[in-house]
Amino acid sequence: MSVTLNKEQLLAAYRSMRTIREFEERLHVEFATGEIPGFVHLYAGEEASAVGTMSHLNDNDYVATTHRGHGHCIAKGVDVREMMAEIYGRATGSCRGKGGSMHIADLSKGMLGANGIVGAGGPLTCGAALAAKQKKTGGVGVCFFGDGASNQGVIFESMNLASVWRLPVIFVAENNGYAEATSSTWSVAADNIADRANGFGMPGVIVDGFDFFAVHEALGEAVARARNGGGPTLIEMKLSRYFGHFEGDAQTYRAPGEVQKLREEKDCLKRFEERVVRAELASTDDLRKVDAEVKALIDDAVAKAKAAPLPAPDALLTDVYVSYP
Repeated sequence: MSVTLNKEQLLAAYRSMRTIREFEERLHVEFATGEIPGFVHLYAGEEASAVGTMSHLNDNDYVATTHRGHGHCIAKGVDVREMMAEIYGRATGSCRGKGGSMHIADLSKGMLGANGIVGAGGPLTCGAALAAKQKKTGGVGVCFFGDGASNQGVIFESMNLASVWRLPVIFVAENNGYAEATSSTWSVAADNIADRANGFGMPGVIVDGFDFFAVHEALGEAVARARNGGGPTLIEMKLSRYFGHFEGDAQTYRAPGEVQKLREEKDCLKRFEERVVRAELASTDDLRKVDAEVKALIDDAVAKAKAAPLPAPDALLTDVYVSYP
Protein backbone atom coordinates (compact mmCIF):
# COMPACT_ATOMS: atom_id res chain seq x y z
CA MET A 1 0.00 0.00 0.00
CA SER A 2 1.40 3.35 -1.05
CA VAL A 3 0.53 5.91 1.61
CA THR A 4 1.71 9.51 1.84
CA LEU A 5 -0.34 10.32 4.93
CA ASN A 6 1.04 10.24 8.46
CA LYS A 7 -0.78 8.78 11.46
CA GLU A 8 -2.39 12.09 12.44
CA GLN A 9 -3.74 12.60 8.92
CA LEU A 10 -5.01 9.03 8.70
CA LEU A 11 -6.84 9.31 12.01
CA ALA A 12 -8.33 12.64 10.89
CA ALA A 13 -9.61 10.96 7.72
CA TYR A 14 -11.04 8.07 9.69
CA ARG A 15 -12.69 10.49 12.15
CA SER A 16 -14.35 12.34 9.29
CA MET A 17 -15.63 9.13 7.68
CA ARG A 18 -16.82 7.75 11.02
CA THR A 19 -18.57 11.06 11.80
CA ILE A 20 -20.46 10.90 8.52
CA ARG A 21 -21.47 7.29 9.14
CA GLU A 22 -22.61 7.92 12.71
CA PHE A 23 -24.41 11.13 11.72
CA GLU A 24 -26.34 9.41 8.94
CA GLU A 25 -27.19 6.23 10.82
CA ARG A 26 -28.41 8.30 13.76
CA LEU A 27 -30.58 10.38 11.41
CA HIS A 28 -32.05 7.14 10.06
CA VAL A 29 -33.25 6.39 13.60
CA GLU A 30 -34.31 9.92 14.51
CA PHE A 31 -36.24 10.54 11.31
CA ALA A 32 -38.53 7.62 12.14
CA THR A 33 -39.71 9.48 15.25
CA GLY A 34 -41.38 12.13 13.10
CA GLU A 35 -39.52 15.00 14.77
CA ILE A 36 -37.47 15.95 11.70
CA PRO A 37 -39.31 18.02 9.07
CA GLY A 38 -38.97 17.60 5.33
CA PHE A 39 -37.05 15.00 3.37
CA VAL A 40 -33.75 13.38 4.29
CA HIS A 41 -31.37 11.67 1.83
CA LEU A 42 -28.61 9.71 3.55
CA TYR A 43 -24.99 9.40 2.40
CA ALA A 44 -23.93 6.32 4.43
CA GLY A 45 -21.70 4.00 2.40
CA GLU A 46 -20.15 6.77 0.30
CA GLU A 47 -17.89 8.31 2.97
CA ALA A 48 -14.57 7.60 1.23
CA SER A 49 -15.59 9.75 -1.74
CA ALA A 50 -16.30 12.84 0.35
CA VAL A 51 -13.35 12.53 2.72
CA GLY A 52 -10.82 11.45 0.11
CA THR A 53 -11.78 14.51 -1.92
CA MET A 54 -12.00 17.11 0.85
CA SER A 55 -8.64 16.10 2.33
CA HIS A 56 -7.06 18.09 -0.51
CA LEU A 57 -9.17 21.21 -0.02
CA ASN A 58 -9.15 24.22 2.30
CA ASP A 59 -11.57 26.99 3.20
CA ASN A 60 -10.62 28.93 0.04
CA ASP A 61 -11.89 26.09 -2.14
CA TYR A 62 -15.57 25.85 -2.98
CA VAL A 63 -17.83 22.81 -3.12
CA ALA A 64 -21.34 22.45 -4.50
CA THR A 65 -23.14 19.31 -3.46
CA THR A 66 -26.44 17.55 -4.05
CA HIS A 67 -29.63 16.65 -2.20
CA ARG A 68 -27.48 13.87 -0.62
CA GLY A 69 -25.07 16.41 0.84
CA HIS A 70 -24.55 15.72 4.56
CA GLY A 71 -21.34 13.79 3.99
CA HIS A 72 -19.82 16.47 1.81
CA CYS A 73 -20.67 19.15 4.35
CA ILE A 74 -19.13 17.23 7.26
CA ALA A 75 -15.99 16.42 5.26
CA LYS A 76 -15.64 20.10 4.26
CA GLY A 77 -15.69 21.14 7.91
CA VAL A 78 -19.20 22.42 8.48
CA ASP A 79 -20.01 22.27 12.20
CA VAL A 80 -21.77 18.99 13.01
CA ARG A 81 -23.91 20.44 15.81
CA GLU A 82 -25.09 23.27 13.55
CA MET A 83 -25.85 20.75 10.81
CA MET A 84 -27.97 18.62 13.13
CA ALA A 85 -29.83 21.71 14.34
CA GLU A 86 -30.42 22.72 10.72
CA ILE A 87 -31.91 19.33 9.88
CA TYR A 88 -34.22 19.69 12.89
CA GLY A 89 -35.22 23.15 11.59
CA ARG A 90 -33.84 25.02 14.59
CA ALA A 91 -32.67 28.62 14.88
CA THR A 92 -29.18 27.46 15.89
CA GLY A 93 -28.71 25.67 12.57
CA SER A 94 -26.08 26.58 10.02
CA CYS A 95 -28.79 28.30 7.95
CA ARG A 96 -30.84 29.37 10.97
CA GLY A 97 -33.24 26.48 10.44
CA LYS A 98 -34.45 27.74 7.07
CA GLY A 99 -32.63 25.32 4.78
CA GLY A 100 -33.12 21.91 6.29
CA SER A 101 -31.43 18.76 5.09
CA MET A 102 -31.29 19.62 1.39
CA HIS A 103 -29.94 23.17 1.71
CA ILE A 104 -27.18 23.12 4.32
CA ALA A 105 -24.53 25.71 3.46
CA ASP A 106 -21.60 27.45 5.11
CA LEU A 107 -19.75 29.92 2.92
CA SER A 108 -17.07 30.40 5.59
CA LYS A 109 -16.05 26.80 4.88
CA GLY A 110 -16.44 27.10 1.12
CA MET A 111 -19.60 24.99 1.19
CA LEU A 112 -21.93 26.50 -1.38
CA GLY A 113 -24.65 24.23 -0.15
CA ALA A 114 -26.66 21.12 -0.69
CA ASN A 115 -29.17 21.55 -3.51
CA GLY A 116 -32.50 19.96 -4.27
CA ILE A 117 -32.18 20.76 -8.00
CA VAL A 118 -30.48 17.92 -9.85
CA GLY A 119 -27.26 19.09 -11.50
CA ALA A 120 -27.53 22.65 -10.19
CA GLY A 121 -24.04 22.60 -8.69
CA GLY A 122 -22.35 22.74 -12.10
CA PRO A 123 -22.83 26.46 -12.87
CA LEU A 124 -22.29 27.42 -9.22
CA THR A 125 -18.93 25.66 -9.18
CA CYS A 126 -17.89 27.20 -12.48
CA GLY A 127 -18.72 30.64 -11.09
CA ALA A 128 -16.67 30.04 -7.97
CA ALA A 129 -13.78 28.66 -10.01
CA LEU A 130 -13.89 31.64 -12.38
CA ALA A 131 -13.73 34.01 -9.40
CA ALA A 132 -10.75 32.10 -7.99
CA LYS A 133 -8.99 32.24 -11.36
CA GLN A 134 -9.61 35.96 -11.83
CA LYS A 135 -8.56 36.81 -8.29
CA LYS A 136 -5.59 34.42 -8.46
CA THR A 137 -6.42 32.89 -5.07
CA GLY A 138 -5.29 29.41 -6.08
CA GLY A 139 -8.71 28.10 -5.15
CA VAL A 140 -10.56 25.31 -6.93
CA GLY A 141 -14.20 24.34 -7.24
CA VAL A 142 -15.59 20.83 -6.81
CA CYS A 143 -18.97 19.86 -8.21
CA PHE A 144 -20.52 16.65 -6.87
CA PHE A 145 -23.36 15.10 -8.85
CA GLY A 146 -24.98 11.70 -9.23
CA ASP A 147 -25.53 9.29 -12.11
CA GLY A 148 -28.98 10.79 -12.64
CA ALA A 149 -27.55 14.30 -12.94
CA SER A 150 -24.94 13.02 -15.39
CA ASN A 151 -27.67 13.25 -18.06
CA GLN A 152 -28.62 16.84 -17.24
CA GLY A 153 -27.80 19.41 -19.90
CA VAL A 154 -26.61 21.89 -17.29
CA ILE A 155 -23.82 19.46 -16.31
CA PHE A 156 -22.73 19.15 -19.95
CA GLU A 157 -22.80 22.93 -20.36
CA SER A 158 -20.77 23.38 -17.19
CA MET A 159 -18.13 20.86 -18.26
CA ASN A 160 -17.87 22.50 -21.67
CA LEU A 161 -17.58 25.98 -20.14
CA ALA A 162 -14.96 24.80 -17.66
CA SER A 163 -12.82 23.43 -20.49
CA VAL A 164 -13.28 26.43 -22.77
CA TRP A 165 -12.28 28.84 -19.99
CA ARG A 166 -9.76 26.39 -18.49
CA LEU A 167 -11.35 26.70 -15.06
CA PRO A 168 -9.95 25.05 -11.90
CA VAL A 169 -12.92 22.68 -11.48
CA ILE A 170 -13.19 19.02 -10.56
CA PHE A 171 -16.45 17.33 -11.51
CA VAL A 172 -17.09 14.35 -9.24
CA ALA A 173 -19.78 11.95 -10.42
CA GLU A 174 -20.84 9.76 -7.53
CA ASN A 175 -22.32 6.83 -9.41
CA ASN A 176 -24.17 4.87 -6.73
CA GLY A 177 -26.01 2.83 -9.32
CA TYR A 178 -29.43 4.39 -8.96
CA ALA A 179 -31.07 7.64 -10.00
CA GLU A 180 -33.77 7.52 -7.33
CA ALA A 181 -35.16 4.03 -8.12
CA THR A 182 -33.85 3.69 -11.68
CA SER A 183 -30.69 1.68 -12.25
CA SER A 184 -27.97 3.56 -14.11
CA THR A 185 -27.79 0.58 -16.49
CA TRP A 186 -31.20 1.70 -17.73
CA SER A 187 -30.65 5.46 -17.67
CA VAL A 188 -27.01 6.07 -18.64
CA ALA A 189 -26.09 5.09 -22.21
CA ALA A 190 -22.33 4.94 -21.67
CA ASP A 191 -20.83 2.21 -19.51
CA ASN A 192 -18.76 4.82 -17.68
CA ILE A 193 -19.72 8.43 -16.97
CA ALA A 194 -16.01 9.28 -16.97
CA ASP A 195 -15.80 8.36 -20.68
CA ARG A 196 -17.81 11.48 -21.46
CA ALA A 197 -14.83 13.61 -20.47
CA ASN A 198 -13.32 13.10 -23.92
CA GLY A 199 -16.16 15.08 -25.46
CA PHE A 200 -15.22 18.08 -23.33
CA GLY A 201 -11.45 17.95 -23.71
CA MET A 202 -10.67 16.98 -20.12
CA PRO A 203 -9.26 13.89 -18.41
CA GLY A 204 -11.77 11.31 -17.21
CA VAL A 205 -10.85 9.02 -14.32
CA ILE A 206 -12.72 6.04 -12.85
CA VAL A 207 -12.16 5.45 -9.13
CA ASP A 208 -13.19 2.76 -6.67
CA GLY A 209 -15.34 4.92 -4.43
CA PHE A 210 -15.18 2.40 -1.59
CA ASP A 211 -11.39 2.87 -1.35
CA PHE A 212 -10.31 6.00 0.52
CA PHE A 213 -6.74 5.68 -0.71
CA ALA A 214 -7.75 5.38 -4.36
CA VAL A 215 -9.96 8.46 -4.00
CA HIS A 216 -7.23 10.38 -2.20
CA GLU A 217 -4.70 9.64 -4.93
CA ALA A 218 -6.98 10.47 -7.85
CA LEU A 219 -8.25 13.70 -6.32
CA GLY A 220 -4.74 14.75 -5.34
CA GLU A 221 -3.76 14.66 -9.00
CA ALA A 222 -6.92 16.42 -10.18
CA VAL A 223 -6.71 19.19 -7.58
CA ALA A 224 -3.01 19.78 -8.28
CA ARG A 225 -3.77 19.98 -12.00
CA ALA A 226 -6.52 22.51 -11.42
CA ARG A 227 -4.43 24.65 -9.08
CA ASN A 228 -1.58 24.71 -11.58
CA GLY A 229 -3.74 25.99 -14.43
CA GLY A 230 -4.30 22.64 -16.11
CA GLY A 231 -8.07 22.98 -16.21
CA PRO A 232 -10.92 20.67 -15.21
CA THR A 233 -11.12 16.92 -14.59
CA LEU A 234 -14.07 14.53 -14.49
CA ILE A 235 -13.85 11.86 -11.78
CA GLU A 236 -16.34 9.00 -11.60
CA MET A 237 -16.71 7.32 -8.21
CA LYS A 238 -18.08 3.79 -8.43
CA LEU A 239 -19.84 3.27 -5.09
CA SER A 240 -23.22 2.67 -3.51
CA ARG A 241 -25.49 4.03 -0.80
CA TYR A 242 -26.71 1.90 2.08
CA PHE A 243 -30.10 3.52 2.55
CA GLY A 244 -32.87 4.38 0.11
CA HIS A 245 -33.06 7.38 -2.15
CA PHE A 246 -34.93 9.09 0.70
CA GLU A 247 -35.95 8.04 4.18
CA GLY A 248 -39.06 5.95 3.75
CA ASP A 249 -37.92 4.45 0.43
CA ALA A 250 -38.78 0.72 0.53
CA GLN A 251 -35.94 -0.02 -1.95
CA THR A 252 -37.93 -2.71 -3.75
CA TYR A 253 -35.76 -2.03 -6.81
CA ARG A 254 -32.69 -3.50 -5.08
CA ALA A 255 -31.83 -7.19 -5.10
CA PRO A 256 -32.38 -9.16 -1.89
CA GLY A 257 -29.26 -9.00 0.28
CA GLU A 258 -27.61 -6.38 -1.94
CA VAL A 259 -26.98 -3.86 0.81
CA GLN A 260 -25.89 -6.46 3.35
CA LYS A 261 -23.34 -7.80 0.88
CA LEU A 262 -21.99 -4.30 0.31
CA ARG A 263 -21.66 -3.71 4.05
CA GLU A 264 -19.82 -7.00 4.51
CA GLU A 265 -17.52 -6.93 1.47
CA LYS A 266 -16.95 -3.32 0.39
CA ASP A 267 -17.52 -1.05 3.37
CA CYS A 268 -15.06 1.84 3.13
CA LEU A 269 -14.55 2.09 6.89
CA LYS A 270 -13.77 -1.60 7.25
CA ARG A 271 -11.39 -1.50 4.30
CA PHE A 272 -9.65 1.57 5.71
CA GLU A 273 -9.21 -0.06 9.11
CA GLU A 274 -7.89 -3.31 7.67
CA ARG A 275 -5.26 -1.52 5.61
CA VAL A 276 -3.95 0.93 8.19
CA VAL A 277 -3.85 -1.67 10.98
CA ARG A 278 -2.15 -4.24 8.74
CA ALA A 279 0.42 -1.63 7.70
CA GLU A 280 0.88 -0.63 11.38
CA LEU A 281 0.03 2.97 10.58
CA ALA A 282 -2.58 3.09 13.35
CA SER A 283 -3.85 0.62 15.92
CA THR A 284 -7.29 -0.82 16.51
CA ASP A 285 -7.32 0.97 19.87
CA ASP A 286 -6.67 4.29 18.10
CA LEU A 287 -9.71 3.73 15.90
CA ARG A 288 -11.98 2.58 18.73
CA LYS A 289 -11.09 5.74 20.65
CA VAL A 290 -12.17 7.81 17.64
CA ASP A 291 -15.42 5.80 17.43
CA ALA A 292 -16.27 6.61 21.05
CA GLU A 293 -15.51 10.32 20.63
CA VAL A 294 -17.61 10.53 17.48
CA LYS A 295 -20.56 8.78 19.12
CA ALA A 296 -20.42 11.27 22.01
CA LEU A 297 -20.34 14.16 19.52
CA ILE A 298 -23.42 12.91 17.66
CA ASP A 299 -25.30 12.25 20.91
CA ASP A 300 -24.55 15.82 21.97
CA ALA A 301 -25.53 17.22 18.57
CA VAL A 302 -28.93 15.50 18.70
CA ALA A 303 -29.60 16.59 22.29
CA LYS A 304 -28.69 20.20 21.53
CA ALA A 305 -30.75 20.23 18.36
CA LYS A 306 -33.86 18.97 20.13
CA ALA A 307 -33.45 21.57 22.88
CA ALA A 308 -32.82 24.50 20.52
CA PRO A 309 -35.57 27.03 19.68
CA LEU A 310 -37.44 27.17 16.41
CA PRO A 311 -36.89 30.25 14.21
CA ALA A 312 -38.95 33.22 15.36
CA PRO A 313 -41.92 34.20 13.14
CA ASP A 314 -40.40 37.62 12.45
CA ALA A 315 -37.38 35.88 10.88
CA LEU A 316 -39.53 34.54 8.05
CA LEU A 317 -38.70 37.29 5.57
CA THR A 318 -35.06 37.74 6.51
CA ASP A 319 -32.11 36.25 4.62
CA VAL A 320 -33.76 36.88 1.27
CA TYR A 321 -32.69 39.05 -1.67
CA VAL A 322 -35.50 41.60 -1.24
CA SER A 323 -36.57 43.50 1.88
CA TYR A 324 -40.34 43.69 2.10
CA PRO A 325 -42.17 46.64 3.74
